[in-house]
Amino acid sequence: MKLVFAGGEHVPVTLADGVTVVGAGEGAGIQLAHPGIAPKHAQIERRGERVQLQPCAEPVLLNGRPVHDAIVLKAGDTLEFASVRCRAVHATAEAEAVDRSTRMRAAVPRYVLRGVSGPTFGRSFGVGGEMVLGRQADCDVCVPTGEVSRRHARIKPGPDGLLVEDLDSANGTYINGKRIRSGMLRPGEELALDTVRFMLLVPGADMPATAPAGSGQRRGYGVRIAVAVVILLGLAALGAHFAGVW
Repeated sequence: MKLVFAGGEHVPVTLADGVTVVGAGEGAGIQLAHPGIAPKHAQIERRGERVQLQPCAEPVLLNGRPVHDAIVLKAGDTLEFASVRCRAVHATAEAEAVDRSTRMRAAVPRYVLRGVSGPTFGRSFGVGGEMVLGRQADCDVCVPTGEVSRRHARIKPGPDGLLVEDLDSANGTYINGKRIRSGMLRPGEELALDTVRFMLLVPGADMPATAPAGSGQRRGYGVRIAVAVVILLGLAALGAHFAGVW
C-alpha cells in the first residue's frame, strides 16, 4: 500500500512492514512541516497486508470523519492530518493517483471555502466546480456533525461567487445569517450549514472583498455610542457652567 499526497506536500510513500510515524518532527518517517501538524501526529503500522492507523494528535480524519482510536486502513481511504490530505492506494494504482494529484495541483481553484467554526474550523476547500456539502462521507465537503444533513447543500462557481442551493436540509442553509433556498455567495461573505460556518475567499487575495454580515452594523453601533458620549459630556459641561453663573 502507498500514500499519495494530493497537494504534493510529500512524495508518495510505500508503507513498509513496521511502524511509520507521521508528523512534523525530524524523526518522522513521513515528515509534514505544515500548520497544525504535531511533531508526532499519527503512526501507521503495517503487518503483512494489514495496515492500521493510530492517531497521536488531532485532527486526524479518515474519509472525512474524525479518528480517535486505532483503525484499519484499506486502499481507497482518504486520510487527513490537519490540513494535509492523502489517499491510500494499491501499488498498481499509484501511477494513476499521482497523475490525478498532478492535475489537481495544476488546476488552481477559483474560490476557496475556509471553515470558521465546527469540525471544519481552519480547513480550506478549493472550489473548482460543482460540489455537494453534507454529512455523508462521499460528499465533496464532508462535515461530520449531526447538525448537518447527509446531503445539505450544493455549490457551483460563477463569475461573481458561488451559487448556493439548499438540498432540503433539516436545519437550513444561510448566507450572511439569512436562510435561503438558493442564493449567491460572494467573496468575503459567510455560508452556514445550520451553525457550521464557512467564509468564501479568492486564492491569492490577502483580505476578503467584503466584510462578513453584521460587521457594518457593529461599526455603526459603535459610532452611535461615541456620539452619545460626546453629547452627554457637552450637556454636563453646560450644566456646570450655568450652576456657576447662578
